[in-house]
Amino acid sequence: MNKPILTSDGSHTLFHRETGEHYHSTFGAITESEHIFVRAGLDALSSKIEQIELLEIGLGTGLNALLALRWAEKNKRRINYFAVEAFPLKQEIISRLNYTDRLDLNPEKFAAIHQPANKQIQITKYFFFECKATSLQDVELPVKNFDLVFFDAFSPDVQPGMWKDACFKKIAKAMKPGGILTTYSCKGTVKRALKTAGFQLEKLPGPPGKREFLRAVRSGREVQA
Repeated sequence: MNKPILTSDGSHTLFHRETGEHYHSTFGAITESEHIFVRAGLDALSSKIEQIELLEIGLGTGLNALLALRWAEKNKRRINYFAVEAFPLKQEIISRLNYTDRLDLNPEKFAAIHQPANKQIQITKYFFFECKATSLQDVELPVKNFDLVFFDAFSPDVQPGMWKDACFKKIAKAMKPGGILTTYSCKGTVKRALKTAGFQLEKLPGPPGKREFLRAVRSGREVQA
């Protein structure tokens, strides 16, 4: 069994043996996710967007989704959360993670994120969730639908196919003009792929243990195949 690993802020991460990488930063799992995805993503959205369409590539432990749920409840803004995860984790692993304790949230809400429904379910008044157990390459995405994308796949070094032009073009087509994509990677190949897909890039100061990360805004121009 994949045992939880305690990170510097007291929250857990997991080690993925096949890729040789951790799911979250060992300098602080919750700290990293809040910094890159909540503050640079959700907090950056216009308050005029009352119903947020959110796409996550790489559900993993479900930490980003749990933080989005907490944000939705706090801000009283509905989030329709659509996640793509080719290799869902087993409940016996998920149940050992300490995120709900650290965030003071109901464990049943976290468990619901990992239930195999393959359809949208309502977890709270403001948080609606759906996860497709498939790859980004194979999933069907609606056109010009998403306001925000959390791109949290394993790194380009171990999953290069996830970070190619074609993948970001597919995501761009599914985003509304002006939509935001956040990701932890600032690698040159990633920046070039995002620019090719029609994103305007911004490098932001990173969380502990990371110098910087990327926030990308979907331009209004049409994406070429």
